[in-house]
Amino acid sequence: MKEEISVCCDVPGGFLPLNGRMVRLGGVSKEFDGARKVKALDNVTLHVAQGEIVSIVGPSGSGKSTLLNLIGTLDRPTRGCIQIDGQDIGSLDDAAVTRLRREKIGFVFQFFNLLPSLTCLQNVGLPLHLRGWSGSKVTQRARALLTLVGLGDRLDHLPDELSGGERQRVAIARALSGEPPLLLADEPTGNLDSHTGKEILALLQDLHRRFGSTIVLVTHDESVASIATRRITLRDARIVEGARP
Repeated sequence: MKEEISVCCDVPGGFLPLNGRMVRLGGVSKEFDGARKVKALDNVTLHVAQGEIVSIVGPSGSGKSTLLNLIGTLDRPTRGCIQIDGQDIGSLDDAAVTRLRREKIGFVFQFFNLLPSLTCLQNVGLPLHLRGWSGSKVTQRARALLTLVGLGDRLDHLPDELSGGERQRVAIARALSGEPPLLLADEPTGNLDSHTGKEILALLQDLHRRFGSTIVLVTHDESVASIATRRITLRDARIVEGARP
């Protein structure tokens, strides 16, 4: 079979194959205007293969969060091309980008970002309601995921009735609710003690084996980075190690 190629990515060496790539960045830069222009990313080219666990590491201010936000379609690059699961983000309008994010990407944040007035079951089910699922199907899916992450007895609890580790488990269940092929985690253990952090890492590894999702982690923690199959190091807004699988 002839390999599919893309014409959008401006990278040295010509066109690159789409097959097996979940994330592709070609010549991506991101600049922020203020009192003076700040270049948060500088000509970054990056490929993440389907099924990889990738950690993004580097000193503060190196561009890690900016890179994750661009991969997650929460922001758009100043220059360059981004593809998620073969779709060129630059060719999509805002509504289409929102649909892609909802269908393809799950997010796990350091501070959980759970809605305090909703129960665990409701927090996990919210993305599915937004996708138009029926109430019974949402409840069934949310209950199954909460049971999978060890919270089958916490379905009706509010977030402030849970420990930090339990809240992160709810956040992970919510991120997986729509079975996204790409899971993005920003310092997923950064707000947890070391013991609970290890439990969350073990959970992520177990869920990766079960679902086969591609996982991209931003972290300062070596123990978090160590679960990855590949480490990407950023320094001064550039990738200095690990750009290709």
